[in-house]
Amino acid sequence: MSRKKRNAERERQSTRQLIGIDGISEYSLLTSHGELVFFSIKPTNISVLSDASVAARIYALMTVLKGQTEVEMLCINSRESFEENKSFLKARTNAENLPAVRKLLELDAVSLDRLQVQMATAREFLIIVRLKREKETDVRSHLMTIEKSLKDQGFTVRLCEGEGIKRLLGVYYEQNVTTEKYEDNDGDRWIILGE
Repeated sequence: MSRKKRNAERERQSTRQLIGIDGISEYSLLTSHGELVFFSIKPTNISVLSDASVAARIYALMTVLKGQTEVEMLCINSRESFEENKSFLKARTNAENLPAVRKLLELDAVSLDRLQVQMATAREFLIIVRLKREKETDVRSHLMTIEKSLKDQGFTVRLCEGEGIKRLLGVYYEQNVTTEKYEDNDGDRWIILGE
């Protein structure tokens, strides 16, 4: 297939098709490479824990994961990144000739630095379970077993469902943590049903 045809075909694809998502079920992300279930683990502030406590937390997580071959881990920022904004402000400051405007740009950069420091611990830790073609009843009990194992080891965990999965995708792909409700289709909020 020619490059022009491939580009034209790619332009016709939806965002979901481009990133390999077939759909979002009640509790999972359906992809061309299988079904993914996400558990969100509330992070522990290990900077206040002793070395022995940190080692115990690591051992607890290892205990949960060692018997689960289909489990993966993911860490994402659960806050927006300001690196592009900071780079823009730096370039803009260097190019600015007016001292008053330069000072304002520098103050903006300092403000972004402070904001980023406040949100530096805003990470989200996810346990991802890749489901094989299992029966619905078997899947539910399997997921409940994993969740119970994590809770038994002292982790605060929750299964990500529907809107939670959309939020994860928003954070992962576009660093968007400010949206309150994610649309299934771009522009859904502008469509008035019944007209």
